Amino acid sequence: MTERDIPESWSSARATEPDEITRLSRSPEFGETHVSGVPANGSTSKSVKRRKKDNSDKETVTPSTPYGQMPNWMKSWVLWTVLLALVPGSIGFISMAMLLKLPSAPNCPSIFWPLASASVRLHCAQLAASKQTVNDLLQAIALVKQLPENHPLRVEINRNLQEWSRSILQLADQSFQSGKLDEAIATARKIPKDLSAEKLIDEQMTKWQSIWSKGENIYQTAENELRQQNWQSAFMVASKLVRVDNKYWQTAKYEQLNRLIVSAREDGEKLAKANGLAEDSGVDNLLKAIKVAESIGQDSYVYQKAQATVSVFGRKILALAQKKLDRRDADEALEIVGKIPASTGLKLEIEDFTAIADAQRNAWLGTASGLETAIAQAQQIDPSRPVYDKAQKLIARWQLEIEDVANLEKARTLANQGTVSDLNAAIAQARLIPVNNPRGSEARQEMGRWRAQAETIEDKPYLERAEQISFIEDVNSLQAAIAEASQIRNGRALYPEARRKIRTWTAKIQRIEDQPYLDQARQIASSGDLASAIKTAEQIASSGRALSGEAQASIDDWRGQMRARQNWSKAREVALTGTPEALSEAIQLADRVPSRSLLRNDVNPAIDQWSQQLLDIARSQSESDITKGIETAKLIPQGSAAYSAAREQIRNWRELLKPEPEPEPEPEPEPQESTTTEQQ
Repeated sequence: MTERDIPESWSSARATEPDEITRLSRSPEFGETHVSGVPANGSTSKSVKRRKKDNSDKETVTPSTPYGQMPNWMKSWVLWTVLLALVPGSIGFISMAMLLKLPSAPNCPSIFWPLASASVRLHCAQLAASKQTVNDLLQAIALVKQLPENHPLRVEINRNLQEWSRSILQLADQSFQSGKLDEAIATARKIPKDLSAEKLIDEQMTKWQSIWSKGENIYQTAENELRQQNWQSAFMVASKLVRVDNKYWQTAKYEQLNRLIVSAREDGEKLAKANGLAEDSGVDNLLKAIKVAESIGQDSYVYQKAQATVSVFGRKILALAQKKLDRRDADEALEIVGKIPASTGLKLEIEDFTAIADAQRNAWLGTASGLETAIAQAQQIDPSRPVYDKAQKLIARWQLEIEDVANLEKARTLANQGTVSDLNAAIAQARLIPVNNPRGSEARQEMGRWRAQAETIEDKPYLERAEQISFIEDVNSLQAAIAEASQIRNGRALYPEARRKIRTWTAKIQRIEDQPYLDQARQIASSGDLASAIKTAEQIASSGRALSGEAQASIDDWRGQMRARQNWSKAREVALTGTPEALSEAIQLADRVPSRSLLRNDVNPAIDQWSQQLLDIARSQSESDITKGIETAKLIPQGSAAYSAAREQIRNWRELLKPEPEPEPEPEPEPQESTTTEQQ
């Protein structure tokens, strides 16, 4: 069998519908396995053509002689002799050749199928099926499946039909394993439903769809985890794909999902970095955060979050610009808002902000022309914009301000003349601006400033004369200066300054009047009568006058000296007893004398003497009772002359009190081996 016998592109003209094949095969004019007059080897077409040609040749022969007259060549005995010799040999030769000739294989692509036998159909179907392609297997099935159920070859045909159906399913499964579910199902559905493999086909398609659905569910679950930025959970879910009974999901989709997870995690880290930068809330850091978030691609699972974050960052920058505008820093506000990238999606909000800020900047110039320009700009804002209502309110305010600005400018022109009458005229002009108008607060501030200027011009002569009068600084001149400055009434511009000068002059008068009493008290204290000095100074300390603080400080000092004298006297009295307890108490009383007191010159030597006495007593006590000597030595205060010696003595006594360590037992001598053992 040659390659040309395998049906690759059989002519459609030679094919018939299945019903037509059945009808012809069951026709009484044709045999079960062959067509009458046609060899069973499939050479039908060639034999028919030869027979037709022979008949045609016979019909075209015409006699060249009259009927009943024999040609001359037929009368030749030589010719007949030759014929009689050749014909039997030729017939024998032809017969032997026909007996020895093998039947030729059918040429499947050129067979006229309505007249083909069942064996030829089966043979060509098997050739087609051997190619193991879907189309060839289906063609093989179509060639034989319509043959009668009672045909002698039906068992072989059914076996082949089952095998070919399974082969188609295997090819479909290969498509399924390579990730082509629809193609696999479409291939399986091409298998004729009337075959016994129909149940197997349905089960296989159901299994494919179940496996595919499982893979899709795992993939979608992993994607949901990615959108929530649960990277570890996404990896764990993705690992389930390797257990899906499909090579496409186990390999290609699993690797694809892992790449997505890695990419999404990297993008998540970028988003976290952007959020970290934005926490500072500075314009520069917010712009850096936007740039980082913008680097996340559209195919990323965190792309939507990144875009939302970019918008949030843009609104934060817009809020910072609004703060600047609220502080009337329109230039800085406009500079900030101009840095917001278009990727934030805030184009319209930025345009609205810019329009309002630019209008307010002109309005804040404080001139009528600036207000008119601001109104014209605000009127350009479309009613559909969210800031339209705000713009309308600003327009109404600015329209009121135009008249107020004119009055305020006129008032300022008057005030610039600098005279009291001009200042009063400016104040009267500014009063025309209602308090509730937008410029009402500004007008009141200017009026207060101009009123203070006028009052300063009016009251300054009183203050200047008072200063001239107080120059002598005696009681009478100071009292006259106070009287002159007191003419400046409360609430006037120079009133606070006048009160400060009056307080200074009053204190000078009190110091002049009270200084003799304080000097007298100090003189009494220097004589040693501290009690009388304190009594004299208390007259000043309790009055709340200029020298009250100074007098009270002297009283406190004198009282301290009195307490020091008392402590020193009592310490000397207690020390006379000479006991360790009395000496310790004397040291404590003497140490209460302040270090700045003159008595300290006597106190310090006495403390050293009493400390040495304590050390001598402690040493004497230690001869009979070391513990008692230690307790007495502890009474010596730090800083005294005997302190170091006392501490050294205490350490020595404590060493003596330590118990002597018990002697360690001598080690037992090791037993010596006997002489007999050594000899052995």
